[in-house]
Amino acid sequence: IVTKRLDRRLVMWMLTVLLIVSNLLAAFASSLTMLLLARVVLGVALGGFWSMSAAMALRLVPMRLMPRAMSIILTGVSVATVTAAPVGAYVGDVWGWRTAFMIAAVVGALALLVQLATIPRLPPAGVASVRTLLEVLKRPMIRAALLVVLLVASGHFAGFTYVRPYLEVVPVLPIETISLVLLGYGIGGFFGNFAGGFMAERNLKAAVALAPLLIALSALVLLTLGASPVTAAIAVAAWGFAFGAVPVGLQTWLVRAAPDEAESAGGLMVATFQVAIALGAVFGGLLVDHAGVASAFAYCGIATLLAALVAVLMGPKRAG
Repeated sequence: IVTKRLDRRLVMWMLTVLLIVSNLLAAFASSLTMLLLARVVLGVALGGFWSMSAAMALRLVPMRLMPRAMSIILTGVSVATVTAAPVGAYVGDVWGWRTAFMIAAVVGALALLVQLATIPRLPPAGVASVRTLLEVLKRPMIRAALLVVLLVASGHFAGFTYVRPYLEVVPVLPIETISLVLLGYGIGGFFGNFAGGFMAERNLKAAVALAPLLIALSALVLLTLGASPVTAAIAVAAWGFAFGAVPVGLQTWLVRAAPDEAESAGGLMVATFQVAIALGAVFGGLLVDHAGVASAFAYCGIATLLAALVAVLMGPKRAG
């Protein structure tokens, strides 16, 4: 809404500048307040980027190629999951945590240079407003998609937050093995992005429904057969594969449900996702405190199974 009259490439450049600034603020932070400010600036940059990503992709490729475009965009998340955390941990251990933020700022600057060289002019396609958001929210397909987002994200973050303590206690894995299992989760997410795009191009409803169903099955396997280290590792990798496929189908669903207001639909999705993360983390923590880790996995299975049912009953009417 604030940037509604600006060229969209300018907005993207501004968001990337905020990303760089946030890392510089963190690198030179002299107090906790300054560090928290850096994280708020980062949140603005990331929230804005994900709100705009599908809408920008829609303007850069034909509608039929949207799932493929989103899978390519979201592959960055999977690559980061696999590589960025261990690289950041290594750099922080060898040269200190401030150096890790400086390197992140340099990477952001490189991303900005690529954007400056490649993104074409993208004048605003519509004028976003609070009324626009409310009108988009009134569309039944949008509400159904946001309900799926709420169920999947809350279930995922309620359960997966506690995968490490679960792996330590149930299959009793050492930390080295747990790191490999989590690496398998990241690799699974990498391939899940491409699989989600492949399925969404052919049958969008199936793509949106099968991903949360696989998360539910993975949680069920961990609850019932998780004492086996091999079974637990396979279930976690399958969970990563499924969650990697989730955003591709959902973003495509939202854009197709509101092609005339894609940015508003993207903003609603990101807002819903953030609320679901918070609710899932809090609810999962309460469940773990009062009933153990297994209860968080049980909620994850129930929520994602309900998401799959909503997708089947209320999902996209036409094939991808």
